[in-house]
Amino acid sequence: MEAFFALHRGLPRQGPGSGATTRHLLSAVSATRPLPARPRVLDLGCGPGSSALVIAAETGMEVTAVDLHEPFLDELRAAAKARSLTDRIHPLRADMGDLPFPDGSFDLVWAESSAYSIGFDTALRKWRRLLAPGGALVLTECEWTTDTPGPEARAFWDPQYPLRTSDENIRAATAAGYHVVDVFPQPESDWDEYYGPLSARVAAADPGAPGMAEALAATREELAMRRDHGEEYGYTGYVLRPADTAAGSGWRTRPETAADRAAVRAVNAAAFPTEDEAALVDALRADPEAWLPGLSYVAEAPDGTVTGHALITRCRVGDTPALALAPVAVLPAHQRRGVGSAVVRAVLDAVRARGGDNLVLVLGHPEYYPRFGFVPASRYGIRPGFEVPDEAMMALVFDGSVPVPQGTIRYPAAFGV
Repeated sequence: MEAFFALHRGLPRQGPGSGATTRHLLSAVSATRPLPARPRVLDLGCGPGSSALVIAAETGMEVTAVDLHEPFLDELRAAAKARSLTDRIHPLRADMGDLPFPDGSFDLVWAESSAYSIGFDTALRKWRRLLAPGGALVLTECEWTTDTPGPEARAFWDPQYPLRTSDENIRAATAAGYHVVDVFPQPESDWDEYYGPLSARVAAADPGAPGMAEALAATREELAMRRDHGEEYGYTGYVLRPADTAAGSGWRTRPETAADRAAVRAVNAAAFPTEDEAALVDALRADPEAWLPGLSYVAEAPDGTVTGHALITRCRVGDTPALALAPVAVLPAHQRRGVGSAVVRAVLDAVRARGGDNLVLVLGHPEYYPRFGFVPASRYGIRPGFEVPDEAMMALVFDGSVPVPQGTIRYPAAFGV
């Protein structure tokens, strides 16, 4: 271990990442719900503090930066002093798996390239309690970028840290009680920022130092694996919020069952001036080309009453499959209490978890849907086949690295447009 730390001492990063990725993830945090005026930030497994320095310098936030390796913290202290950030960065030696902070201590918990030390699922479970109401967890994770990784890559990763796909990690996050705010596949340049300096250090290292031969052999194997099989795995950034604080006042959400159909109809009939939306749901449910099992969600009050409903069905942009969010309905007595947000976030999380779709469209209030990540569809060259204000026709793209179809939206026949 001493040889390993010696090999990494003084490097700017201890894992793939970049200032640009840190900024993207910060932006995603505030895009859906702004942080408090003076947010409390915890950077876990901070290493020499590349993320903490960006957060403190560019946002003015104060950051508690935690790592177990004191020399890394010393490097961070020196860098903070050089940048006049000592009043904003507070290094602390502690174990990220056994943290000394009370529940609800932080508005933002950050972990770039470090959750692997205790495991993704353990991180989700242990760090959730640290978040204050409305707080967010940001972490990056190494994962398969293919459903069929080769035997060489598996032989390298399985013994030390079995990887999962993004879909599997999304399902793990939602099962742990989080809403998925953003999923960001990190670019190859993030690996270069880590492996470039590390490769130079390997080339200059003294193999005769105690333990160094073993450290060099392991590091060279890691570098060769990335060179030869890097297309099979990569790092992905996740922005998560606990479901009970991200979506409202603890409203329970779940897929509808056959027993809910009358209640779903009643919610849609009560929420709108006419029963057109209620009839629309019934018609979509009867259309096998439009209906997607598991993507009709309800929200419940504590007594089990169905108070809200959100539906996603199949549509097309030109000839390319896409998804349509409509309708979204809440009983009048429960409106403006977070029910709508809860059920919309839940059904969008279900889309992410099932995989296979990257585009959701909605025609709705331009001051409401951007909180979920929707932007004007015209930015992607997508337009409806009828006249509506540009800002009201919106699109949500889960993975910006995947091409987005352009053209005219084709709704199911039940919409009548």
